[in-house]
Amino acid sequence: MDRADLPEKNMDFDEESKQRTLKKKKGKVKKSTKVIKSEETIVKKDETESASVDAAPEMAFPPTFSVSEIKNKQRRHVMFMKYKLEKRKARMDIRKKRKKEREALGDKAPPKEVPKTIENQRVYDETTVDPGDEEVAFDEGTDEFSSYFNRLTNPKVLITTSDRPKTRTIMFCNQLATVIPDAHVYYRRGLALKRIIPQCVSRGFTYLMVINEDRKVPNGMVLCHLPDGPTAHFKISNVRLRKEMKRRGKEPTAHSPEVILNNFTTRLGHSIGRLFAALYPHDPHFVGRQVATFHNQRDFIFFRFHRYIFKNEKRVGIQELGPRFTLKLRSLQKGSFDSKFGEYEWVHKRHEMDACRRKFHL
Repeated sequence: MDRADLPEKNMDFDEESKQRTLKKKKGKVKKSTKVIKSEETIVKKDETESASVDAAPEMAFPPTFSVSEIKNKQRRHVMFMKYKLEKRKARMDIRKKRKKEREALGDKAPPKEVPKTIENQRVYDETTVDPGDEEVAFDEGTDEFSSYFNRLTNPKVLITTSDRPKTRTIMFCNQLATVIPDAHVYYRRGLALKRIIPQCVSRGFTYLMVINEDRKVPNGMVLCHLPDGPTAHFKISNVRLRKEMKRRGKEPTAHSPEVILNNFTTRLGHSIGRLFAALYPHDPHFVGRQVATFHNQRDFIFFRFHRYIFKNEKRVGIQELGPRFTLKLRSLQKGSFDSKFGEYEWVHKRHEMDACRRKFHL
């Protein structure tokens, strides 16, 4: 290789390096211009969004908006709460507008619309009781509770539990005994109900109440009217003892309470209502101002025990004494308790009877 060729090669290398540096500088300039353009577009988007919000504050959410599309949980919760608040404001505005229209129209205002509920949309039951029906009156005069309603017998209740009851079940039974007059709590001692029933009849008891439990919590009640039945089996839920209740009153007194039975409209409900009514004495002591309420709603029977006081001609003060619980009828059996050979009047079949939410049996 000649020495004369070396400077030419060095010149070529210098030109190539200059071209590379120029290309790099051009690339940096292009990137910077892209960044500036992207920032300008973001600023324009923010301006358009703010202008749209200022122009139409009512349309904060588009019609096709779905909160579930937001992936961030906290932001999704905030947006959902805003959405609920807007819906509530719109609802209140409609109510105020209707109220002003009704006040302006006066007597010419149209009648108020009745809201649709499960109760007023109830499927008609053919067994609904008419108070003036002669057939129902004849059945009441000859059924198992006729001796009580004819004042021939006085109620006397024996309350017991399943085998080896826990503390909560025992406390519940003791509090039931204070709510039901002339009720006595006895330990089960492993005896079968078929052996307990003859002893109850011989000692003059008119009711046998058995409280069953599962996982240390009361979950069932067997209520047997003696000596001729019927026997009802209930599921118990939402049991609240006195110590678990807020703002409860003092312990109930020994006065016989008044009894209120609500919404027992069918033939089955009528017999269940008479079953509960026969637990209490005929003549309540109004001096005690105590009320036991069995309220049927959607086939759930809510039990409450209150004390009342008349503050003036229009105001009444009510104080809950407890306990409170909810019953759901599972079966109604003719005669006294017999799990093997008993004849059942009615049995709750969940998959068949609960297919329609608007059909009730009590």
